Amino acid sequence: MAAPTASDNYAGVFEGRLQPGTRPALLIVDVVVAYLTQGSPLFMDTAAAARDSNRRLADAAREAGVPVVFTNVQYKSDGSDGGVFYRKAPVLKAFVEGSPLGAFPDDLTPAPGDRVFTKQYPSAFFGTGLAEALHADSIDTLLITGYSTSGCVRASALDAMQHGFVPLVVRDACADRHEAPHEANLFDLQAKYAEVISEAEALGLIAALRKSA
Repeated sequence: MAAPTASDNYAGVFEGRLQPGTRPALLIVDVVVAYLTQGSPLFMDTAAAARDSNRRLADAAREAGVPVVFTNVQYKSDGSDGGVFYRKAPVLKAFVEGSPLGAFPDDLTPAPGDRVFTKQYPSAFFGTGLAEALHADSIDTLLITGYSTSGCVRASALDAMQHGFVPLVVRDACADRHEAPHEANLFDLQAKYAEVISEAEALGLIAALRKSA
């Protein structure tokens, strides 16, 4: 008899579904040059396709009046504001203040009206004031994208749920260093914390909001 698959083991246990609310925002997590530049210690060869998906989502969101929120990462030159995370992952030196690797790519930069939150830890919510800002704008749903799926995207999706937002993780707009952690984390997010959707589904949701506006 074949061993049970992960889906077999989760069946009947984690099958709940979340429905999006009526006031979404697009949260683009750490889509910065470090992940897109060959030779960078954080380069991911899957990042460019996800960046293109993010650009399409951002354009559609702005046209529909859906708020767009970017995050980036920046540390003091000595890393003193990075705590245990900075000590655990020395590669984060790529994001010390002034590093070009921390910049947004030229074809996906915050536009007038977009918001930017700078963070030092994996979650977009930790120590940033993001939750308070979203609640003040009556946001109830987040389309979550970015880098990396197993790290900052997962942490941000989990915290989104814990802060009361419905997390919709857009598969095509996320990337990781390897397919295995990318797929494993999307599987687990779908099972327990979020809804994992395609770019087409995300664009459809945005388009429906535009029509109803």
